[in-house]
Amino acid sequence: MKYFLYARKSTDVEDKQVMSIEGQLSELRALAKNEGLHIADEFVEKRTAKMPGRPIFNEMVRRIQKGEAQGIICWKLDRLARNPVDGGQVSWMLQQGIVSHIRTHDKHHYSNDNVLMMSVEFGMANQFIRDLSTNVKRGLRAKVKRGEFPSTAPVGYQNDVRLKTIVVDRKKSKIIRAAFELYAEGNSRLEDISKFLIENGVRSLNGNPLHKDCVKWILTNPFYYGHFRYGGEIHEGRHTPIIEKRLFDKAQKVMVERGHPQKATIEPKPLCGLLRCGTCGMSITGEDKVKKQCKNGNIHRYVYYHCTKKSKTIKCAEPCIREETLTEQLSDMLSRYAMPSPWVQEFNLCMAEDRKTAHKESSGMIEDLRRKVFALSEKSQRLLDVYLAQDIDRETYLKERAKLFSEKKSTEENIARLERDAGAWLEPMQAWVLTASTLGEIAERNDLPSKKSSLQKIFGSNLTLHDKKVRENPSPPYAALRAAREKFAPSDTSFIRAAGLGLEPRYSPPEGDVLPLDDPAMWKKIQDS
Repeated sequence: MKYFLYARKSTDVEDKQVMSIEGQLSELRALAKNEGLHIADEFVEKRTAKMPGRPIFNEMVRRIQKGEAQGIICWKLDRLARNPVDGGQVSWMLQQGIVSHIRTHDKHHYSNDNVLMMSVEFGMANQFIRDLSTNVKRGLRAKVKRGEFPSTAPVGYQNDVRLKTIVVDRKKSKIIRAAFELYAEGNSRLEDISKFLIENGVRSLNGNPLHKDCVKWILTNPFYYGHFRYGGEIHEGRHTPIIEKRLFDKAQKVMVERGHPQKATIEPKPLCGLLRCGTCGMSITGEDKVKKQCKNGNIHRYVYYHCTKKSKTIKCAEPCIREETLTEQLSDMLSRYAMPSPWVQEFNLCMAEDRKTAHKESSGMIEDLRRKVFALSEKSQRLLDVYLAQDIDRETYLKERAKLFSEKKSTEENIARLERDAGAWLEPMQAWVLTASTLGEIAERNDLPSKKSSLQKIFGSNLTLHDKKVRENPSPPYAALRAAREKFAPSDTSFIRAAGLGLEPRYSPPEGDVLPLDDPAMWKKIQDS
């Protein structure tokens, strides 16, 4: 009678159970030699028997059914099967006489034996793998509850096998952060980020460039700001974040805006989207015009801006205007809102004084934010209680839980930012002064995108074109700045610190030396003085 020798281990990783296969083969060969069993062929498989569908096992069964062997030699029955399908197939072949004898290292199984013992062994093997799965899942849930990510660390982190934790990869974490910052600027594609990563030594496990889907997974992974996904939920992690939540949100916004972009058939003109028609309120668009002179054959190209005339209720007759003429008007307009350098210096002095006292005033704000964090934690617990009471469904619970976690993380970052820089509330003021101080330089340059960006900061969508003339309606800070330029000399800075008069947006506290401008009564007082 011929036998097939079958040896199996549960994993295909060479450094795990490395002696399992060799040990089985040597023991079973010695057993067959001592008992005079003829081994026709040997089958070695490195795969779990948890699920049916093992190719080498199926090949052995096929050859047994063809009559190439009548017996099986294996270490234990659980090497043959740990699932009911394969176990039932082996039992059925033994009962039908297709397999006459199964020899393990300690037992014999024949066709006329009581099938109960074999069924018990197969059942124990199946139950062992089920219990193992349950215990592993329970352990993973316990790790998740402690805030530990129960899987392989993403790129930028490393698994510390000694402490069984995830630590920051000092080299790659800086590259990942730089990739987030590059993408958040809004000028890079996923392919560009992949190229950036490979130039800095970040590759796939096979050494290939990361596919754009992998790059997208990195840029959308909350693990990098301190949370992680597991089981379809967002959990708070204990690992060290690589980036701030603010940078992550900015990258997500860019990804939404860049998703499936439409290819423009005609390149838009620089000033499109800046003005609206003064007659019908429709947008002003740009159009190329080409003129060829018949005498000398010269070709001249011009750009004209005109109303789109898409109104269905108003018949618009506004004329078009050359780009050069329009640019000249916009440059003159920008120069009227430029802040003189003595005023800029005075504002910087005022902000420096306010920053010195900001640390005292920020303590109350930080305390309020900490109370908010505590309140969000309580909300999360109450939400869990409501879910456990089955008052809401799982989908609603997960959605609201993710919102609370996101808001809590943003608030915690605000607290850290205030603790790190108590004068952060002065940043909008600094940005406004910087913008106002550069308007004169931008007005002199022939940089249409910069002019458009500056004009949008001053007027928003309140610029209109009527009868080839640009009509302006600035926001209160810039309106007061222009009025102040008309009333005061560029070298006169005494009015900046005067009570009730100011030029900057209201971002500073009332106690500060820099006074608010967005109070209509105050900037109107400047205009009427």
